[in-house]
Amino acid sequence: MSKTIVEEVARKLGGAPVLGSDVHSQADLAMAVRNRLPLSALIGLALAGLSNQEIEEFVIPQRTRRHRADTKQPLTVDESDKAVRLMRIQTLAETTFGDKDKANRWLRRTLNELGGVSPLVIAQTEAGARVIETILGKIAWGAAA
Repeated sequence: MSKTIVEEVARKLGGAPVLGSDVHSQADLAMAVRNRLPLSALIGLALAGLSNQEIEEFVIPQRTRRHRADTKQPLTVDESDKAVRLMRIQTLAETTFGDKDKANRWLRRTLNELGGVSPLVIAQTEAGARVIETILGKIAWGAAA
């Protein structure tokens, strides 16, 4: 993941005011995840085009989110990691396609090479996210993906 993608992911999640520090590297982003993202980072996912239903399914259930908001608790490390992973994939897709709407449509399209599953679903795991990054890399280089 290039430095510019890391910085764009951090910006979309709310930047230093939300993440607690400036993020310029993968190590910085990993530290922000380890320190647990605030719930306000989820706003960035919504602004990037993820629906509340997708955030609930892929990051944190709505009931848990409400409880955390009531008790002023941040996301867990695992939830923070999921949020960053989805933002990374969304940002990479947006960079690849040059358009947020095109990227978000592609992320939800079922692909034969993924067994008829969408990239967004596959990207729920780190291993799956790596597969999606590889496909996006092929698309960016003009190969049939």
